[in-house]
Amino acid sequence: MDTHLEKLRTALTRVDGHSVTVRAWGGKLAGVLSAGGRLLACGNGGSAAEAQHLTAELVGRFRDDRQAYAAIPLHADTSSMTAIANDFGAEEVYARQVRAHGRPGDVLVCLSTSGCSTNVINAALAAQECGILAWALTGPAPNPLADLCDETVAVPFEDTATVQEVHLAMIHMLCDAVEEAL
Repeated sequence: MDTHLEKLRTALTRVDGHSVTVRAWGGKLAGVLSAGGRLLACGNGGSAAEAQHLTAELVGRFRDDRQAYAAIPLHADTSSMTAIANDFGAEEVYARQVRAHGRPGDVLVCLSTSGCSTNVINAALAAQECGILAWALTGPAPNPLADLCDETVAVPFEDTATVQEVHLAMIHMLCDAVEEAL
């Protein structure tokens, strides 16, 4: 087997026990969304792309035709991002949007392969302030984001690409669980 695929297989084996957590998140998120709540998602680089992938599956569809649900990738509004970065610093680009868009009872999904991204950590802190449930998908724990969020799935693998691939599998599992619960 190719080395890249072997790393992925090893990493997936290490997180298999987290499937219960992710499926539970799906049930909880289905309740939030069906009650009119929203999902906010954030990350940097590849993690931002995965945050946007997650929200697209909920606004559009994953497998089943169903109503659209409120899901916002916080990096996708470039005018807000650049204005916030200019006026408040890059560390606040997500936190300020969490305070603007989030309501008590909503969910924030934070993605960070390192678990050390200051702007994502600040988003989780803002979620705490606002009564928003914060979940993290990170690389190896312990890390600051994992310690801060209400719940975390930490992928115990050092390779960034492999961690991101596992995160995508977890995102698809989450979407599957949401649709099953709805």
